[in-house]
Amino acid sequence: MKKVVSAPYLIWMAIFVIVPLLMVAYFAFFKDGHFTLDYVANVSQYSNIFIRSIWLAAIATAICLVIAYPVAMILSEMDTKYQGTILMIVMLPMWMNFLLRTYAWMTILGNNGILNQFFGFFGLGPFKMLNTQGAVVLGMVYNYIPFMLLPIYNVIAKIDKSVLEAAQDLGCNRAQVILKTILPLSMPGIMSGITMVFVPAISTFIISRMLGGGGNLLIGDLIEMQFLGNSYNPNLGAAISLVLMVIVLLIMTLMNQFDADDDRPLI
Repeated sequence: MKKVVSAPYLIWMAIFVIVPLLMVAYFAFFKDGHFTLDYVANVSQYSNIFIRSIWLAAIATAICLVIAYPVAMILSEMDTKYQGTILMIVMLPMWMNFLLRTYAWMTILGNNGILNQFFGFFGLGPFKMLNTQGAVVLGMVYNYIPFMLLPIYNVIAKIDKSVLEAAQDLGCNRAQVILKTILPLSMPGIMSGITMVFVPAISTFIISRMLGGGGNLLIGDLIEMQFLGNSYNPNLGAAISLVLMVIVLLIMTLMNQFDADDDRPLI
């Protein structure tokens, strides 16, 4: 019975996950039916783009964590009748198309955008905010912060209040309760949020194209150029995609190991 129930899922996985991965591996290692490592070796010439992508994604992930964690704590301590409203406000932008949300930031950050017009009233600017790495990070934070907030909030909201009361009874102040009790117990949510933000951030191409301009290429832009751009080279694009998948898997493995190390009794 279990095999029958799981059959559609296995078929779906085979068609839309395993087969595409095999196709990526084939294009990365084969040319005209012959095995080659040339395309994978050529990926090294784009090491600066890989470093930039990892760096900007890491910054965006860190900013999301710094913002989302205290918000999740405040939200978990609010009256339950208000929590749903706040969560609705957080999720409301997600109902809008991703491209429209990103395009809105182009209007805000442009040389004649809302922010520069505001600064103009005080005789300041115009400042160059669009087509910068800062704009790319801002776009990542804005679009992906719900993926950091929700896992952390779900974990913190489920922490038994009696555990926190016990920590206070044992002499812990507010800061110690957060550092020694809430933070370790919320680590699974933190790790989940980091993964859910970092993975799409490192592979994005719409945000970097619209907010970063041509001088801030990320891995996603590079892959898209190989498949859809003038420099059409699907073999190289597949090799870059394969290297990106390896990097993401290594980072996720590291995060899972870090999470496992924190799964220990509290003192």
